[in-house]
Amino acid sequence: MFTKNKCLLVLLAIIALSANGKEKYPPLRVGCSIGFNAVNYNLLKTMKEAGVDCIEISLSAGIFTDKENSDDEITARMNSVRQAADSADIEIWSIHMPFGKKIDLSQSDESIRQSTVALQRHILRFCKILQPRVILFHPSWYLGINERPRRIAQLLRSVNEIKPLVKEAGAIMVIENMLGHELLHSEKYERPLCRTVEEVELIMQQMPSDIYLAVDMNHIDNPELLIKAMGNRVKTIHVSDGNGRAECHYMPNPCSGKGDNDWNRIQQELYNAGYTGPFMYEVKTNEYSEPQELYECYQNLYRTFIEFIQQKQ
Repeated sequence: MFTKNKCLLVLLAIIALSANGKEKYPPLRVGCSIGFNAVNYNLLKTMKEAGVDCIEISLSAGIFTDKENSDDEITARMNSVRQAADSADIEIWSIHMPFGKKIDLSQSDESIRQSTVALQRHILRFCKILQPRVILFHPSWYLGINERPRRIAQLLRSVNEIKPLVKEAGAIMVIENMLGHELLHSEKYERPLCRTVEEVELIMQQMPSDIYLAVDMNHIDNPELLIKAMGNRVKTIHVSDGNGRAECHYMPNPCSGKGDNDWNRIQQELYNAGYTGPFMYEVKTNEYSEPQELYECYQNLYRTFIEFIQQKQ
């Protein structure tokens, strides 16, 4: 339920917007990533009452590869999740597709790549039930040394093979930037594709124009620079704080005191890019105790951003 403090925050934001032009900086909806097995009506109802309007559902491969799960059982579970979201008035904004060493769209071994594509296509047929707007893929797992050109070519091949089923599901396909402050992960492995602004630009220039980007703000230093570089190809985001060097997934710094993202500049570049998707949190569950904290954190960030804009005028 909305508290008096929350209502006051919203009122202050509206007043600030009136002075700056509500049409230029409309507040974003708040979203939250959630694992498929955690979805139920009571949780979604609690999230909705707290101000969270949409979710990203994260899928694991085991749901679809476990022989004990029949297609009929998976279909029934998907329908149950869809019904829970509808009943709670929560939008399923996006699906985070399974990823991992054995589920790598950029595999240099063609037979493994084809198996990966076949699995993702199988999963996409079930995703259609959930009716997401966005379906998100990782570009790769860790790479062998000096494999990047070959891996980029394989990723492009996979994307073109998968894209028709994404469209059939009524969604757009997005590729996520990956953690990669240094090229080498170890003596044997390089970090994944899409590890820098420059590499994201290089890869996205080769993608079809209807393949878009998901910006993970925990994976890169100064994520606002990636948003600026990619502009309106940014169609969804993963909101968390960190240092660009580890999978921190903190709540944004003003709300947690951890991480070094500049949230005023991030929000500025999102508006400059014409971004209208949700402020989609992807934070560790121990970073907050109640969904209301997600909503209130965004209101704080948004109000601070509006004040930042006013000061620049």
